[in-house]
Amino acid sequence: MITYLYWAAVIALVVLALFAGSRFGSLGKGAIVGAIIFLAGWLAYYFHFEQVFVKRFGGVMRISVPEGQRHLGATWKDDNLWVENYDPKTNECIFAEYSKGNLLEGRVVIRNCNPLMERTGSAPAR
Repeated sequence: MITYLYWAAVIALVVLALFAGSRFGSLGKGAIVGAIIFLAGWLAYYFHFEQVFVKRFGGVMRISVPEGQRHLGATWKDDNLWVENYDPKTNECIFAEYSKGNLLEGRVVIRNCNPLMERTGSAPAR
């Protein structure tokens, strides 16, 4: 819901820029200002607000598990989403960060992880 309000505000500002440009006699300048507002709003959403809206206000964000991997879990660290997947071909657990705008993503690879198989041998004594 918050995402719809954000985009409604961005579009309202674009329309206001077009209206102001036409009232002052230069629709071309109003269109340029409107395009700058829309571009700034899109960049702000993509690089900052998307994950903030999802985490804090209950939005929707879609990511997909890479081909050949199995999803194990996901968690938030600050405003960034960390996803854990398992690759059975390489026997590695992969923690991947989905940061704002997918820039500066962290990645942690644990070798010989194998979380989906039962451990052989006896359980430790308690």
